[in-house]
Amino acid sequence: MTETKFDPTEAHKQFSAGNFNAAWELIEKTERSPEEQEQMLLLSMASIWHWTQRPDCTPQNLSIGYWQASRVHAISGLPDEARRFGNLCLENSQAEGVAPFALAYAYEALARAEAMAGNVTKRDEHIVEARKVMERMTDADMVKYLESDLATIP
Repeated sequence: MTETKFDPTEAHKQFSAGNFNAAWELIEKTERSPEEQEQMLLLSMASIWHWTQRPDCTPQNLSIGYWQASRVHAISGLPDEARRFGNLCLENSQAEGVAPFALAYAYEALARAEAMAGNVTKRDEHIVEARKVMERMTDADMVKYLESDLATIP
């Protein structure tokens, strides 16, 4: 019998992506039970942690992870945490070599967090910033997704 050796790098790859995708499935649900709400938060956080353990982790990977964490906290009614992760998303999206969509989505995350906190002025400022970055985006599909996401901010 051949013994399979545990490969932590491969495990982190599987868990970073798998947890992100599982959290995304819960984000897309129109109604979540309290248990699903908690699982969504935990899955998003676990995804980020596993990314930080990967040797191929980049600021863009972290920006995307922090964006998701901001989103799940916003839809969970936790605007302070949504803002905190939105700011981490913004910080990572401003690193060298990160695609413009990440910066635009950082502003989308911050706009959503401020909307949930009832800060209409800040919400609108972040939406304006997202739209400015969107003008530099060349991927038509990403522009369409961003427009769609911005339209869902209350």
